[in-house]
Order: sequence, then C-alpha cells, then structure tokens
Amino acid sequence: MKISLAKHIGLAAVAGALGLTACNDLDEFNPSNATADTVWTTPEGFVTVVNAAYSEQRSWYGKEDGEFMSESGTDLWFNRDKNTYAGQITQYAGLTPLQGNPNRAAWVLLWKSINLCNAGINRIGDAGFSNAEERNRREGELRFLRAFYYWHLVETYGGVMLRTEETKEPVLTATRSSVPEFYDLIISDLQFAAANLPLNWGNEYSRASRKSALGFLARAYLSRAYYSTGAEAQQYFTRARDAANDVINRKGELRVDLRPAYADLWNPANNKTLGRDGGEALYVISNSTNIGLNYDDNGNRLFHVFQTQYSNRPGLELTLNYGFENNRRLMPTLTLLDLYDQTRDSRYDGSFQEVWLATRAYTWTTADATTYLKDPSVVGRQIRVGDTAMVITKRAIPGKRTKNYVVFDRDDVYLPNRTIRNGLNFVTLRKFQDPDRAAANVQAGTKDVVVMRLAEMYLISAEAENRLGNNAAAAAMVNVLRTRAAKKTPVNYTAALQVPAGDITPDFILDERAREFAGENIRWFDVKRMKDGPSFVSYIKQRNPDITQVQDFHRLRPIRQEELNSLLNGTEFGQNPGY
Repeated sequence: MKISLAKHIGLAAVAGALGLTACNDLDEFNPSNATADTVWTTPEGFVTVVNAAYSEQRSWYGKEDGEFMSESGTDLWFNRDKNTYAGQITQYAGLTPLQGNPNRAAWVLLWKSINLCNAGINRIGDAGFSNAEERNRREGELRFLRAFYYWHLVETYGGVMLRTEETKEPVLTATRSSVPEFYDLIISDLQFAAANLPLNWGNEYSRASRKSALGFLARAYLSRAYYSTGAEAQQYFTRARDAANDVINRKGELRVDLRPAYADLWNPANNKTLGRDGGEALYVISNSTNIGLNYDDNGNRLFHVFQTQYSNRPGLELTLNYGFENNRRLMPTLTLLDLYDQTRDSRYDGSFQEVWLATRAYTWTTADATTYLKDPSVVGRQIRVGDTAMVITKRAIPGKRTKNYVVFDRDDVYLPNRTIRNGLNFVTLRKFQDPDRAAANVQAGTKDVVVMRLAEMYLISAEAENRLGNNAAAAAMVNVLRTRAAKKTPVNYTAALQVPAGDITPDFILDERAREFAGENIRWFDVKRMKDGPSFVSYIKQRNPDITQVQDFHRLRPIRQEELNSLLNGTEFGQNPGY
C-alpha cells in the first residue's frame, strides 16, 4: 500500500522535524547540522521526531481551516454576509479534486504528520532507550498521534491508502484499504497509547496522556460502529459505551472533571487550566502567551472566525474584550440558535454574545438614526460608556425603532423560511475570546485549543446506549450535562431541563451535541456519522436552507488530483465517488 507523497512527506519533511519551533509546553532538544539518522539514535534526540509529530495539529486546530473542515457545510453555520469565501467547503459550490482549499491543504498536512509518526514508530528500536517505560511512553505518543491523524483522514477521505512504514523516496503506486482496516490500526494504536501513556506530563500538559488515549478510543469505537451492521455494529456500540463510561468512572484517577458551570469553560481566564489536572479537557493543543515560541506566528486564531462586525456602531470601537473583526468568517444558522431554550439553558449565554456595551460616549445623529432605522425621537439622545450600545438577538424585539441602541433582531437577520436575510450582523459565538493579546488589532492568539473534553464521553455513551436500545441509560448520561447546563437563579430549571427516556432519538442526540459543542471542531464529523446518503442531504438542506448544492457523496471529500496524477495506477486507485 504505497503512494507518491515525495513532495509532502519525503526526506525533506523528516529532516524538517529537526528544525521545529516548539510550543512552550513541549520541551525541545534541537541540535543543528544533524540528520535524522544520527539525531534519532539517542533518547534525547528522538524527542525531536515526537515533538515534530505534534506540529501539524496546529494547522487544523486553532485555525480557520480546521473550522471550515470540521464545522462548516453543516446545519449550524454559513458564510457571514452570505459571501463565498471557501465556498467549496462551506456551501459545496464547485468542490472538486482541483478546487477547494482547505480540503486540499488538509490532505497534505495529514500525510506529512502520519509519515512522521511512522518514522518514529519504525525507528524507536534504534533510539537507544535503556528505560522500557520511557520508550513505551514515547511510542505511546506517536501511536496516539498516528491514530489521531488517521481518524481525521479516514473520516474525511474514506478508505484511501493505509501506510505504516516511513516514506523516504517517491513511490509511484497506491492501493486502497478498507475503512475497517483503518480502524483496526487506529484502535490498536490507541489501546497501546492508553496502556503506556502517563496520567500527566506536568508542565508539558498538552502532550497526549492516558485520558487523551482513552477518550479518543471511545470516539474511535463509536465511529467504527457506523461502518457495520447487525451484531458487529452492536459490538462496537457496546465498546464505545464501555470505553466512554470507563473514562467517566475513572475521572478521579485520570484527574479530569466537568466544570461546575458551562460558562466557566469559556472564561478566558480559565483557558490555561482546562488541560491541566482537574480541568475538563481530555486533550488540548497549547499555545504560548509568548507568540514567538509558538509553532507559527498565528497561534490560536479561532477568536476571528465567528466574530460579527461591531466597531463602527454608535458607541462602539475595536476592543480586546469584543474581539478582532477583520477576518470574520462564519455566522450561526437560525437552526442553531433556536436549538437553545435561552430561559432555561445556560449554554446559550455561555456560548453566544447578544449584547455589546458602549466603549465610548455617543450622541445620536439624524444620519445614524436613518441608517439604523430609528425613530426620529432618538436623535440627540446619549449613550454613555457602559450603557447598552448594540443588541443582536435571535429574538424579535418589539419597539426596536425607539430603543436607544442599535438593534438587529431575528427578523433583521433571518427570513421566515430560515434563510439569511442579512448576514452582516449576527449573534457571535464567544467561546474563543482572547482578550489577553497585546492590542485589539493583534491577530495572533494565545489560548489553548480544547480538542476533546469529558462532556463528550457522556454524549458518546448516550449515543451508543440509544443505538443499543437503552434509552433510559442514554437519558441518564444526557441529563448529567443538562443538570450542569440548567440555569439555577433566579429560578432553578434543573428539573425542567431533564430529558425523559422517551425523547431520546438520534436526532435529539445530534441536537444535544450541537448545544454542547457548537464551534468545537466536530459538527461535520457528527452529521456525516449519523446521517447516511440522502438523509445527509435532507438534514443539511432542511436546517440550513442557504446550502443548496450539497449531495450525498459529499460525506467524503475529494482526493487531490495532483496526487492521483502522480500515480502510475491512478485510474485503478480511483477518485472518491461523485468527484
């Protein structure tokens, strides 16, 4: 099973691992003027290939490319202002083997990363480890990362080529492997990682640990189940449930727990604690507060992606607290916003921003009153610093023309058929705020990216229980998260937010995953997992009617045409169906 990947993951990529600039949470041994063959022959030098294998996660997680690949093109998001930026991915407009970044870039970064993992796994026996536990820890990291990248690859592109050997030179033929074969390797790697990774790495908290491997093992079992039917599917759903429950039951040992309040997860002051002992994250990708120490100059840029325009509104200017607005990309669908019962469920207020307070004094002018469709009576009225300056809301606001602040309500943004009327102004997803940058116009972010958190184990368990016919057990898992989510004051809505067993369906679980994980790099994988063929199309179109070109074959993305052109057996290997 071979592929021509010389331009992507040949010797140059392997040698490049030695020049990696690491995040501050991954200690680095980085000798100069050395080759992999010499450096990787000592335990100290071998750490360079392990660290390098982490690097390309940062091209996906914490960047808009990853959000496009894993969140857009679903029921939850559309291009802000209905523009066509990355429309091949966000709207399925012209997605082809020759068009469609970031899909084409993702293919490269995944294979580059897999090759580094293979290089390390194949060479660890020659690295001179005298301590078996240390060797197994490093191999555990590499196997975790290989499984991590292969999960993204197989779920994105399907049964392509499965490689376990390092690519050192051009190879001109390729053979497809089945999806179950991919999962055999993914599961085996994660089992090894879970058995050998430590509970934690101290200050190097963004390395893969035991909780990371166990959490991804539960995700892998759940994903694998959908590629089977009958008894075999039931077997994998059972394994998924048991693996998720194992993490939950061992949360004390694994030093992980749910945050008491949902909003605590997204308080920027708590960000650097989520991946440490006692935090909710099972796996994070860290970024240094010293931008120069990060893998690239961008760090975590997620605070750009879901940001609405605000700085040119009456009483408002660009601020650190409200975010950087020049690279805003995605806005929520009305479907997503309406999934939340805002009066009872704190996850809405914990996830989204509807109110902007004035950062400068302002007096209404006739021109601005006309621009913002205000009643003439507001002319001359003042907005003081700290007063409400703008409200963008999913609700309909009566009397909005006489309000002493800018209002964009449900009817301004969306049409009755749930399409977008005006996408310039929208409720902002605030989960990724980064007010600790040096200045409001600084684009590089410093926050860690939470890739997986304990809450996912409850919903994996619930989904598996539902598929196994155990809806009472599924409801019990969902209700743990709903108990946290319920508003407690001035009225305690805990009891009202509990879901009965009779309401548990696959669509309910998809809705609950949206409420819990909106924007967290998982939605496209959730929808393609649970919606097959025509149901994938109808689900997206009904809930996000601005997407009109989605087809059932879009459950997989196209392989880069350059890759197929480089193969001597490209025709035999074949493009993914539909492309």
